[in-house]
Amino acid sequence: MKYKIILSLLCGSGVLLLACGHQKKRVVPQKKQIVANIRQLDEVIRESITERLNAIQDNDGLMEDSLPAFRTAAIRDFYKEKDNAGRWSHDGVANPAAATMLAAIRQADEVGLLPAHYHEPALNAAFEQFSKDPAAKKDAALWARVDVMLSDAFMRMASDLRFGAAPRDSVTLKADSLFTDVELTAKLKQALEQNDVAELLHGLEPTHAGYLALKEGIHSFKEKYASYHWDTLPLNYTDTAAFRLQVINRLVQSGHLDTAGKVLDSTLLKTGVKAFQKEFNIYPDGVAGKRTVMAMNRSVRDWVMQAGLNLDRWRKLPDTMPNQYIMVNLPGYTLRVVDSGEVRLESRVIVGTPRTRTPILNSYMTNFMLYPYWRVPYSIVFKEMLPAIKKNVGYLASKNLEVIDAAGNTVDPSTIDWSKLSKGHFPYVLRQMDGLDNSLGIMKFNFRNKYSVYLHDTNNRGLFKNAMRAMSHGCVRVQQWDSLAEYLISSPDTANHRIDSVRAWIVREEKRQVDLSKRVPIYFRYFTAEGKEGTLVFYDDIYGEDKVVRRQMGL
Repeated sequence: MKYKIILSLLCGSGVLLLACGHQKKRVVPQKKQIVANIRQLDEVIRESITERLNAIQDNDGLMEDSLPAFRTAAIRDFYKEKDNAGRWSHDGVANPAAATMLAAIRQADEVGLLPAHYHEPALNAAFEQFSKDPAAKKDAALWARVDVMLSDAFMRMASDLRFGAAPRDSVTLKADSLFTDVELTAKLKQALEQNDVAELLHGLEPTHAGYLALKEGIHSFKEKYASYHWDTLPLNYTDTAAFRLQVINRLVQSGHLDTAGKVLDSTLLKTGVKAFQKEFNIYPDGVAGKRTVMAMNRSVRDWVMQAGLNLDRWRKLPDTMPNQYIMVNLPGYTLRVVDSGEVRLESRVIVGTPRTRTPILNSYMTNFMLYPYWRVPYSIVFKEMLPAIKKNVGYLASKNLEVIDAAGNTVDPSTIDWSKLSKGHFPYVLRQMDGLDNSLGIMKFNFRNKYSVYLHDTNNRGLFKNAMRAMSHGCVRVQQWDSLAEYLISSPDTANHRIDSVRAWIVREEKRQVDLSKRVPIYFRYFTAEGKEGTLVFYDDIYGEDKVVRRQMGL
């Protein structure tokens, strides 16, 4: 019993690692190897790199700073070509490529990546030693550690910039998903030969206008707020004079308010709050409510990370987009038609609520319908309509709904015993008849998808005035539905009808289907930040997708 207790204690303390069977003792390379003669340095670096590569292999890919190597086999192949010689320095002097790689790591947040994922703390500490301690320049172990970390950082960053740091998802459109070991080592050799890592890494990024605008916005945002620091406001507060003064001070700290020579009154406060709200795309009512206060409490880094993870979403798109396509940005409540690289149409949209989300998807638009019927989804029938119908069958007439049986026949609702119907037994379809009172409005745009969603007009067009427009059951309501239809039938690529004919059908309220001669790609995407005219525009994370991606990317 005494020996069992001792063994248990040893296992708990981590001393008897191999005997416990749960952990493996890490192999630790030499931390310092000072050479007497600088001419010996490169040869000892070679030996130290060999030791480190073996340690990475023995430690299941874990490197000296406890970060996992991106591609262990690729690193070994890269060094093997020159018998494990150092590649980032010579005779105690770093190559020009090392400086550009270190700069790329330090500025990784400007491309939506986290510097710490590329050994930034360890590399910064090492180069700090080189600059301050003359003996460090003769430390072969330190140079070897830097060499391997720079190589690993390049491989990881090259892959992240090309394919994204977040995992692929069901709507990722890139045909390829990773570099082979041969491709990675070839790109690293090329970067070292050019002595300019930044140029090669930049060439791996998307060239989409939206991506470039977002990058520009991030750079400008960081530059604008580089010297600003602000206090945190209390989330649990009452609207007192003391709290209002705190808000004024906070707005001064971020440059949204100038109090010099001004009376600190409610008018001044409202002016400052509105200036902040306009910059961060919050409805500018001038009131420091909870949502505004929470936004004021966010750090520059937090805003930059939000913008940055949207760069990662751009990396999931193909290198070249179709010549003509429709893009719906769900958090931005916006639809854009892009043709030959130019936005030809932009419209406000209404999307699904957080409980009835509009899905992220890829599809092709095939046709649109004038004065469509609306077949009510069963989820809406059972949650909203059936309880109302059971209370008063007149609800159906008030909503312009008709009841259709399995044979497609219209049924008089007064002949149905609604009390006996439920989710488990409902042999009917509820269909809203066409007309101006139809929930789909005048027009419905169809595209294949497994979610049964589509674009459509609405009979409640006043909702487009709302700043927050996540309020549908999942379909996307389009404010400029008529302009979208006009574009589709006037485009030489998709036209199949004369525009005058469609206008006449609308006037006569004719039920028609307009087929497109060419399918138009349509994408529903989730961008919570965009770049516009050199600045960042932020949108609410309406479905909590940013939280998921941040967790995946370790942001």
